[in-house]
Amino acid sequence: MKKIPLIKPYITEELKAKVCEVLDSGYLTEGPVTRAFEENFKSYIGCGYALAVTSCTTGLEMALRALGIGPGDEVIVPDYTYPATADVVNIVGARIVIVDVSRDTMLIDYDKIEEAITPSTKAIIPVSGFGNPLDYDRLSRIKEKYGVYLIEDAACSMGAEYRGTKVGNQADISVFSLHPRKFITTGEGGMITTANGEWADWMMSYKHFGMGVEGSRLTNRFERVGSNYKLSNILAAVGMAQMEHIHELLDRRLELSKNYLGLLKDHPEIAIPQTTRHGKHSRQSFCIYVKGRDEMIPKMADLSIEVQIGTYALHLHPAFAPSEDCRIFGALPESLYAFEHCLTLPLYHELTEDDQAYVVEKLVQNLP
Repeated sequence: MKKIPLIKPYITEELKAKVCEVLDSGYLTEGPVTRAFEENFKSYIGCGYALAVTSCTTGLEMALRALGIGPGDEVIVPDYTYPATADVVNIVGARIVIVDVSRDTMLIDYDKIEEAITPSTKAIIPVSGFGNPLDYDRLSRIKEKYGVYLIEDAACSMGAEYRGTKVGNQADISVFSLHPRKFITTGEGGMITTANGEWADWMMSYKHFGMGVEGSRLTNRFERVGSNYKLSNILAAVGMAQMEHIHELLDRRLELSKNYLGLLKDHPEIAIPQTTRHGKHSRQSFCIYVKGRDEMIPKMADLSIEVQIGTYALHLHPAFAPSEDCRIFGALPESLYAFEHCLTLPLYHELTEDDQAYVVEKLVQNLP
């Protein structure tokens, strides 16, 4: 029986050759290939600055540090997200404030943000989950009204757009993931984008042990205590090879997603979360709502079809129990609903329309 995985990274002979070039060069740490990858990414997004880092998580941490956020500050995050979104708040010493999401979009509830803001609130980290862009108009109004920073967890949103502008341009700082679940991957890695040169220089310094930055060059003078969050030339070569095909990869995802929508439209027992108004979904993950989600996963696995949950409801985990370090704001029924009902279907470049028809056929047959 043919196995249909959830995701399959786009690995070509061309990509392997680029990695071998780096290995043969002997220059394996961060260097010219990483710089070229950053420039390529910046050009695609259309942003002022792009910095390659070891992960989206470390990128979010750096963003908080660059903005001076730490002990005594509060940062608002959605409940329905991967734990890293909230972890970084604790890592820098600030207090996590968790709010509900909208069931329709699975994105942060903008009304709940405003209700949760206090004089200690310094930033919001909304998540453009699964490739669905945020309502940046609403977030911009909140930012201006309350004087808070907007740091976007754009882990899944490469290629997504809002009002014709790519995700990575609307927040103060946005951070993307390059994990293998993403269609542009470096194995492990992340990319920070911003329009602010001062913040970009600070983060460039911090990820290089605190070295000073003059123009776009590092100095031999250590200006601050920093860390090592560099992305190697080896990993950057993987990303560079994939970026050369980003339009093809994104178009294929959108084509396959459109086909899923057609296959699922006559099944009222299956609901499709909505795309943000004025937004272009990049379909990093194709998510649906179904009853009996937990029972569906092993049933589909028995048919050699890999499906998976969407992400996590943070309030269900001991790490985010109410404490001095973490405030749960109100009830979180929509996040709980999303967590219990969201199912992610296979989606990758080599998936065929016949594969999709088989996935949907078996999905419908096994619904409770």
